[in-house]
Amino acid sequence: MAGDRHKPFQRLTLDAHVRAFVLPLLGPRNLGNLNKEAAARLSRYLTEYTDTKSVYMKINYVNADHVHTLVDLPTDLSIEELIQLLKGSSSHWVNANNILSGKFAWGRGYGAFSVSESNVVQVAAYIAGQEEHHRVRTFADELREFIERHGLRWQDEKSR
Repeated sequence: MAGDRHKPFQRLTLDAHVRAFVLPLLGPRNLGNLNKEAAARLSRYLTEYTDTKSVYMKINYVNADHVHTLVDLPTDLSIEELIQLLKGSSSHWVNANNILSGKFAWGRGYGAFSVSESNVVQVAAYIAGQEEHHRVRTFADELREFIERHGLRWQDEKSR
């Protein structure tokens, strides 16, 4: 009928209850340039920064050649956006605060693996034990195992 107006689309709002833990793995471009003091400072920064972005980081551990984090991914962020936040803000912070003598940058890639609620405690313990863990196992070996366990294909510089 003439004069009838359609009601505008109204989005229903439902409370979202989501728990999505992910285990991002990051590696700096210049391997080994994070000493223990710099690693501890970067670890604190990552925890404080994610808190300001309303991202719950349960734990992180900064090794000389890689970083493990356990994050409850918010519904308004993709994994890619989370990684960009972590890499961008932390590399800027490291360089702006002269944490290292040279320029710090993250490598171009990353790993991100889902963690079930039933494994969060074990994964947090695994991250907390990184220093001891890497006395007997390299990060490259560990990353290959993660990739294979999750049904992905390993890509190194030669295979790209």
